[in-house]
Amino acid sequence: MSYHQTGSAGAGHAVCQYGESRLWFRGPERSLDTAYIGCFGGDETYGRFVESPYAAILENRLDRRCLNFGSLFCGVEALCGDAGLFNLMNGAKLCVLQAPGVLSQSNQFYRVHPRRNDRVLAPTAALVDLYPEVDFTNVHFVGHLMRLLQGYQDARFEVVADELRRNWVQKISTLLQNLDAPVVLLALKVLQNKDDVPTERGPVTVTQQMLDVVRPFTRECVELSAYVSGQSDEIEDMLFGTLQQPMAEHMIGPAAHKSIADALVGPIRNLH
Repeated sequence: MSYHQTGSAGAGHAVCQYGESRLWFRGPERSLDTAYIGCFGGDETYGRFVESPYAAILENRLDRRCLNFGSLFCGVEALCGDAGLFNLMNGAKLCVLQAPGVLSQSNQFYRVHPRRNDRVLAPTAALVDLYPEVDFTNVHFVGHLMRLLQGYQDARFEVVADELRRNWVQKISTLLQNLDAPVVLLALKVLQNKDDVPTERGPVTVTQQMLDVVRPFTRECVELSAYVSGQSDEIEDMLFGTLQQPMAEHMIGPAAHKSIADALVGPIRNLH
């Protein structure tokens, strides 16, 4: 039984599947027979531990059907490699696409799980050759891998980072150019720290230069930042089980979802 089917996705959150996609989305399942705006992305779009994700808020604000196609741990690999998801995007009147993180993709240095893009399946020979002193046996997550490599504090890490950035631009550009449906790209920076200089999740992130390259393939690009609930004092407004608070603290809260919806309403209305 999958992680999603067990109810681990968050308290009270039903999950479902659509069409031929192998991904699990936030439920309840809704009809695809009537015109819809589709919101696609990972944990934040899914709205983990939140009662009303930004897709639901948009539906109320726009008075149009906005379907939530957010999927936990969905990154570059799932967005670009799931043919069923591609069909769901093309079936939408408009796609709101959350820009995925940089780490969640297979590349010349490591392979990720096709659906759980936070999981490393294996390093490639190129990474083993680049870091011959590293034992990758117990490395199972991309965040752990990046922290491990970054710890060596030498020029090799930038070689990996450059590959990830280049690969991200290539894959996302190809996806956007192949889509027939118009796309509003949501470039959301999830900030983990409120006291120091704000940093995004992960040591390698989507840069402004990367967004500038893919922006021409979209109808609009909306950029904004949001702190995780552990920093924004929204944790009391989250829905989570007894042992899930540490995870909930690293997710964005209800106020952040409202801010996202506020930022998207204008651009979407302008396109219709």
